[in-house]
Amino acid sequence: MISVNPTEQIRERYVRNIIATWHAATLEQLQRGRAWYSNAHDLAALITDGDARTGAGVIAALSANKTWSENCRLARQAYETGLSSGHVQNALSKVARIMAGEDPAEVLPMERKTGMFFRCIADPSDPDAVVIDRHAHDVAVGETYGQRERGLGSARRYALLAHCYREAALQLGELPSVVQSVTWVVHTERIAGTGTRGPRR
Repeated sequence: MISVNPTEQIRERYVRNIIATWHAATLEQLQRGRAWYSNAHDLAALITDGDARTGAGVIAALSANKTWSENCRLARQAYETGLSSGHVQNALSKVARIMAGEDPAEVLPMERKTGMFFRCIADPSDPDAVVIDRHAHDVAVGETYGQRERGLGSARRYALLAHCYREAALQLGELPSVVQSVTWVVHTERIAGTGTRGPRR
């Protein structure tokens, strides 16, 4: 696992890695990455009859270790018929609370991946939110970890990588969430078929 207190040179290397991946994007990848959270926002509104904030909370709560298609299927099921299976109990209980009317910001861990995923979907123009998943980690570090532990449960490690994405975004003149989503598209397509797990969020 990477250090939670790296040297300034290592931090700068992480930022350069993110920017290099951004510049490796094709026009089509840029377009898809730029639209990712806006499209997810529209989906969140669609599955909840216009309540994008609740929809974003449900999607985020169900996102851990699920493909995007499975994540969406479970979120639709939760809103349409209720959800009593298909995920770990902790996630299901969060969904139940959000569906019962609790604010997702009071239910989800807001400084970690799930909370940031909610923020990016609920408001794609959020100037600060950035999702650090395993792919975002690997882009910044410049190495595909595969099944190795990344330690993203550490608040300090998460904050370090989020800071690097914000710095890269500042240099690129983009939103941090857009930099993350574009580089996510580039990276997941690079590793497709290489034996590493596919693009789970």
